[in-house]
Amino acid sequence: QVQLVESGGGLVQAGGSLRLSCAASRSIFSANTVDWYRQLPGKQRELVALITSSGSTDYADSVKGRFTISRENARTVHLLMNRLKPEDTAAYYCHCRDYLSDYWGQGTQVTVSS
Repeated sequence: QVQLVESGGGLVQAGGSLRLSCAASRSIFSANTVDWYRQLPGKQRELVALITSSGSTDYADSVKGRFTISRENARTVHLLMNRLKPEDTAAYYCHCRDYLSDYWGQGTQVTVSS
């Protein structure tokens, strides 16, 4: 079993920046794709960004050019969020899947004030 723990959320003004981090209890990030999702109450989770084992990245259209996902090592992935907008307000979740299971963090809240 792998535990994922997100950190770095908080309250920020529109136009500001935050860096989210996802820490894994085992070194699984180098061999697997890691995703960041976000979710508003009553809504489905939305894929925000991903990084593959080879380092390729992809982003939702709504965050392209503002968010950057990066892998620091086999146990840590970051999501740098610049030029934040009120519509970026959500709970952000880290996700990874290996050959055994799906793993989700508990989420970190990001609130962007206008």
